[in-house]
Amino acid sequence: MIRFEHVSRRYPPGIDALQDVSFEITQGELVLIDGHSGAGKTTLLKLITAIERPTAGVVLVRGQNVGALKAAALPFLRRNLGMVFQDQKLLFDRNAFENVMLPLSIAGFSPREAGKRVRAALDKVGLLAREKALPIALSGGEQQRLAIARAVVNRPSILLTDEPTAHLDPETARDVANILRDFHQVGVTLLIASYDNVLFAPFASQRLTLNHGKLLQ
Repeated sequence: MIRFEHVSRRYPPGIDALQDVSFEITQGELVLIDGHSGAGKTTLLKLITAIERPTAGVVLVRGQNVGALKAAALPFLRRNLGMVFQDQKLLFDRNAFENVMLPLSIAGFSPREAGKRVRAALDKVGLLAREKALPIALSGGEQQRLAIARAVVNRPSILLTDEPTAHLDPETARDVANILRDFHQVGVTLLIASYDNVLFAPFASQRLTLNHGKLLQ
């Protein structure tokens, strides 16, 4: 499903975020990507979504060389991908419902079908009663759950999460981890970039450890 073949990513002025990384992920896996801050975890996720392009090597997602895709093809790639960013990227001038609605509006869903999907996603993460709340009125854990709802509203086959439990208290972090595992249990391929090995390592089918851009295991 996802394969990296000798992938490197270099940023000016000669900073190697990833160096000669190769691995393969099959459908339905839960993969933990760990390593120190700056190890290359976020870059790896961005290469899968073609937010970044490799300097060398090939990134394949469902057989497509995503590093070679033209801009017009990227929306079709990303319809099957959900991404929870470390900084969440919520729109603070829109309420919870409108934040989750955004990907469906871009994809051209009818308002009726989109509304059903949005409320189903909010219900799944326990935020249906807060659909009219602005993000500023939500706690840190609720904001993270809202970001997850927005990432899964398209019903993607692959969900990528970047430090999903960072800056959360232990109880809230466990709640978020349980929500992510629920999605994995219904067949979603789940990649979690995290330093929190205690929460995720026991459930991971594969663990990728990065150290200064190099894959250790």
